[in-house]
This record gives sequence, structure tokens and C-alpha cells, in this order.
Amino acid sequence: YLSSEDPKILFKNFIDHLRRAQVLLYARILQAIRQVSNDSDGKYLKDWAREEFKMKNSATEEHTIRMMITQGNMQLKEVEKTLALAKS
Repeated sequence: YLSSEDPKILFKNFIDHLRRAQVLLYARILQAIRQVSNDSDGKYLKDWAREEFKMKNSATEEHTIRMMITQGNMQLKEVEKTLALAKS
């Protein structure tokens, strides 16, 4: 089934979807960082996440955005794993 919509609009909508996924990932990372009990460590991690997001926010290619989301998910898992170890 081929859509009658303009392919450029479809691509833009797809990139917008990836951008939303990127923002949601950033929010999940910040949520995990809020669990850090040491204020200075929490601030360091929050600043790190903010800078990473800012640096990578200008990407426009699908492959690049997907790769960054994959890397971000891996980093989130590492943060969550580290927090779980710190609590035990």
C-alpha cells in the first residue's frame, strides 16, 4: 500500500517521531539520575546528560539519530545498573 502523502512529509514525520523518542530517553535518563543520593554526583551526571543531549540534538539523519538513541539506551542501562549496585 503506497500512501498518497508527500514522501518529504512522511520522512519529516518519521524524523519527528525519532526526535520524540530521543527526548523521552533524555527524560528517562534524568529520572534515573534523580535517584543519585550524592548531590555533587547527581549534578555532574545531570550536566553530562544535558551536554550530551545538546551536542547530539542537531543530528538530522535517520541512521545517526537511531544510533544515538541506541547509545543513550545503553548508557541509561549502565546508570541504572550502577544505581542498583550502589543501593545493595
